Amino acid sequence: MTAAAVRHPAVAGRFYPRDPEALRQEVRRYLTESGQTKPAPALGCLAPHAGYMYSGHVAGAVFAASEIPELCFVLCPNHTGVGRPLAIVSEGAWETPLGDVPIDSAFAAALKQRCPLLEEDSSAHRTEHAIEVELPFLQSIQPDLKFVPIAIGTSRFEELEQLGNAIADVIAAQTTRVLIVASSDMNHYESDAITRVKDQSAIEPILRLDARALYDAVTQKHISMCGFGPAVAMLTATKKLGAKCAELIKYANSGDVSGDRDQVVGYAGIIVPAI
Repeated sequence: MTAAAVRHPAVAGRFYPRDPEALRQEVRRYLTESGQTKPAPALGCLAPHAGYMYSGHVAGAVFAASEIPELCFVLCPNHTGVGRPLAIVSEGAWETPLGDVPIDSAFAAALKQRCPLLEEDSSAHRTEHAIEVELPFLQSIQPDLKFVPIAIGTSRFEELEQLGNAIADVIAAQTTRVLIVASSDMNHYESDAITRVKDQSAIEPILRLDARALYDAVTQKHISMCGFGPAVAMLTATKKLGAKCAELIKYANSGDVSGDRDQVVGYAGIIVPAI
């Protein structure tokens, strides 16, 4: 693999430790302190992507409760605004301090064929943090991990639904198990009290696997859930694959760590169990 094909870390040393051993220990601590002792098969999950000191315990609880297969589709919002509305990278690998995680080129190609809205675009991923912070958790649990990265910059429901249906079709066409990870934080920079109410309005439709209701709640109630697009696509895909319910594993917000209750960011960890 050429150096040009490797996406280097953008937020190591800021969102999580750059030192491999320090990162390994921190991830292990978040995974073990969750108390999840029996991971179960899952079709999808929602995990936060803030700095580990704020949301690592929620992400750790989600991933500790899930069996992590060798292939994950990891969907994230496009915080930077750079690149195409639905941006995929189909070849190469992503470097983390724990090692390189290869992209599954065959599944990426199949998904692009099934969903023409997806465009090859590494620029959308170059400085985007929301997939990067999930990878150390996934690779710590699954050493043979491969993944397909997708950054979502569109807010059109029909396009999100089309992507979700395409992901479901690609997964249904093969026999190995796949986990769909939607990377998202919840409401941003309002008070603890307001954020908890708004987040609950978004969490309720997620637990019902109601992608349209989630979309309507976020857009009509002004919930600044950055990854509602990935969540809509994940819910659409898992429901099409036969999922019946979702489970809230853990909820918290940044004020639990910082002590600042005036401006918080919410974090929800949710799993869609396999049928």
